[in-house]
Amino acid sequence: MNVTTLIEEHRDALSPAERRVADVVLRDQELVAFGTVAAVASKAATSGASVVRLASRLGLDGFSALQALVQGQLSRQLRPATERIRQPGPADVVGRVLAAELDNVHGTLDRVDRAAFDHAVRALAGGDRNGQVFLGSGDASSGVLTQFAAELGMLRTGVVVLDGSEVAVARLSALAGPADVGLVLDLRRYDRAVVANGRRLADAGVALIALTDRALSPLSAMAGTTFVVEAQGVGPFDSYVGALALLNALVAAVSARLRSSATTRLDRIEATWRAADALTDD
Repeated sequence: MNVTTLIEEHRDALSPAERRVADVVLRDQELVAFGTVAAVASKAATSGASVVRLASRLGLDGFSALQALVQGQLSRQLRPATERIRQPGPADVVGRVLAAELDNVHGTLDRVDRAAFDHAVRALAGGDRNGQVFLGSGDASSGVLTQFAAELGMLRTGVVVLDGSEVAVARLSALAGPADVGLVLDLRRYDRAVVANGRRLADAGVALIALTDRALSPLSAMAGTTFVVEAQGVGPFDSYVGALALLNALVAAVSARLRSSATTRLDRIEATWRAADALTDD
C-alpha cells in the first residue's frame, strides 16, 4: 500500500485541516515516520485530532498505522541497488523519471529553511570567518560535489575537496579549524570515510553543513546546519537531482553575495580561456 496513492484517492473527502496534514505526510515523510502526533500537527498548523482523523480517513487504524506505512515506504525506497534491480521495471521509464525528478527537486527545495539557507550562504561566501571551505562526499555523489566545488572555486578562493586516500584526506583537513566551513554530502548507506571526515572537521571547530537524506543521519548529528534532500530513483540507484538543485541554489546565492569580487575572478578566468582558445561554439 502506498501512502501517496491513498491520499490522492481520498483527497476530495479531506477537510482543510486534514489536507494540511496530508501535505506534511507527502513532503516530510521523515517527520511522520519518526516523529510524534504533536510534531506532525505543529508542522501542519493544526491539532493532533486532525492528524488522527486523517489516518482514519485513509482507512488506517490510527497514527501508529500511518507511521508504520510511511516507515515501510521509506524502507523500500532505501533498499540497496542489488535488491531494487530485481524488481520489474516501469513501463514508461521516461514518464516515471520525469515525475520522480520533479518530486525530488520540489521536495528538496520546498523544505529548505530560509534562515538556515541564508546562514549557509554567508558561511560559504566567507562571512565573518573568511576561512577555507572543505567539501566531502560519498562515492556516488562525488560527481555532483565536484561540479559544485568547481563553480564555488570560480567565485572564491580556498575551496578544498577532501578526495583521495585516507592519507591525502587527513593531510588536507589537518589544519582545518574554527575559521573554516565544511560541507558534506552523502545518502544511506553512508560512506564510513565521509562520516569520519565530517566528525574530524566538526571536532576541529569547523562550521559543518550537511546535505543528506534524513534528519537522523549520522552527518546531521554532527552538523550545525542540515538540509534533507529527496533522492527517490526510478531504477536501482538513488537520484542526486534534488541535491544538485540545492547546490545550484547555494552557488547562485553565493555568487550574488560576492558579485563584485566574483565578477573580477570570472573575468580573469574567461580571459584565460579565450587566450588559450580552450572553448569553441562550433
